[in-house]
Amino acid sequence: MTTQDSRGQGTDAPVTGVALNDPDRVRRLIADYHREHGEAPAAAEPRGSAEASPHAEGTPFDLVVKGRRVAGEGGFAAREIGIRDGRIAAIEPLGAALQAREVVELADDETLLPGLVDTHVHINEPGRTEWEGFATATRAAAAGGVTTVLDMPLNSIPSTVNPPALEYKQLFAQQGAFVDIGFWGGAIPGNLPQLRPLHDAGVFGFKCFLLHSGVDEFPPLTAEELGEALTETSSFGSLMIVHAEDAETIDSAPQAAGNTYGSFLQSRPRDAENLAISSVIERTRATGGRTHILHLSSSDALDMIAGAKREGLDLTVETCPHYLTLSAEEIPDGATAFKCCPPVREEDNREQLWQGLLEGTIDFIVSDHSPSTLELKNPSDGDFAVAWGGVSSLQLGLSLIWTEARRRGIELERVVRWMSSAPAERVGLTSKGQLAIGFDADLAVFAAEETFVVDAGQLHHRHPITPYQGKTLQGRVRATYLRGQRVEFDAPTGQLLRHEQA
Repeated sequence: MTTQDSRGQGTDAPVTGVALNDPDRVRRLIADYHREHGEAPAAAEPRGSAEASPHAEGTPFDLVVKGRRVAGEGGFAAREIGIRDGRIAAIEPLGAALQAREVVELADDETLLPGLVDTHVHINEPGRTEWEGFATATRAAAAGGVTTVLDMPLNSIPSTVNPPALEYKQLFAQQGAFVDIGFWGGAIPGNLPQLRPLHDAGVFGFKCFLLHSGVDEFPPLTAEELGEALTETSSFGSLMIVHAEDAETIDSAPQAAGNTYGSFLQSRPRDAENLAISSVIERTRATGGRTHILHLSSSDALDMIAGAKREGLDLTVETCPHYLTLSAEEIPDGATAFKCCPPVREEDNREQLWQGLLEGTIDFIVSDHSPSTLELKNPSDGDFAVAWGGVSSLQLGLSLIWTEARRRGIELERVVRWMSSAPAERVGLTSKGQLAIGFDADLAVFAAEETFVVDAGQLHHRHPITPYQGKTLQGRVRATYLRGQRVEFDAPTGQLLRHEQA
């Protein structure tokens, strides 16, 4: 692998593996960026806890949104929302005649939701911008009603494993984000002393792998190293998020070969997840740390997770739209768009994941948007063993989940909880995820009864690859507002977010 400079061009000297993350090397990249682009504008300061704007009573609002179905305390109701300085400043029954410079009246078939909060997104810029960049990813987010994303620390070059790498990534993000964006730090072997400085620099927590991540510059932690990292992060109250698959179990499983999905599924057995999750629970118990299981696929782990929660461990769990809407039985041979790790499993497993959501064992739903180039994702021979493992669904998540939830008789309020307020609460985004006074005026206008057919050509992420091509979905996002401003794609207005404890 050859590294790239700040313009995405190959450098003369090949640098590989963790050397790509060397802080001195990254500082030189930052200096090169400033020489080429000038000094970038400063990142936004933390907005603090939600509170009402201090304007005088009677001052007109900047925007009022009126609708017959507006989310809020007690469920959906006919309401008017007054917005001032980017925040919700008033919520009144419909007919209150709030005054504003601009008034938006929703159509009868439209519902106003809080903007979604997606805490699991791989954007890959800088370094692998040809896979996905901030502009394309955040356009896709906004088109899907997502107003806040947290970017994962790997697949970009350098990985976000020290403060200079975070600073370098932020230089690119603040030039092209159409929604608000925060960052995870990475926990890898040897960077334990970097965790507190990264926390102080504003990351929302730390991601680690328990097996090879797929990129050499982001190596996995052993179980012992995970315990050490949790001891460190618990000393300052940060969150450890874990890709929980057991390396030894996968190494001993039959290797994937060819274009049959069944071969790939056998190569990532449920036991790999189950053993790794058991190890995470054990280390959480031993350290008193805060942990979160990423992209749960194996329903076999639900009982042990529920037990850990009853025990009082500070543990949460997410799953993703592909695990809740797809099943192994329906995946055709060679259809590598469906490949992800951990994998989409059988239909009965999917049903158990839905039950885990309804019972509260699974806490929320996020995309795990993990894009790559067409060449990496769709090899010409359809070989699951070599195709990139990741599903790009940032734009489609709400419609995917609502389609399945509605079919199962699950109300929209629960979907909003799973995809907005619950992830926001877990990561400490105290002014996101709800339509409530003092919160950021991040809004999604959702037509819950409208249907559409997925057309990859209409998706905004860089490479329009999707396993949902041709699928009919229920519910369409018609407009998205970020801090009271309708998101248009002529100029990015997203802000960089810092963890409020930083």
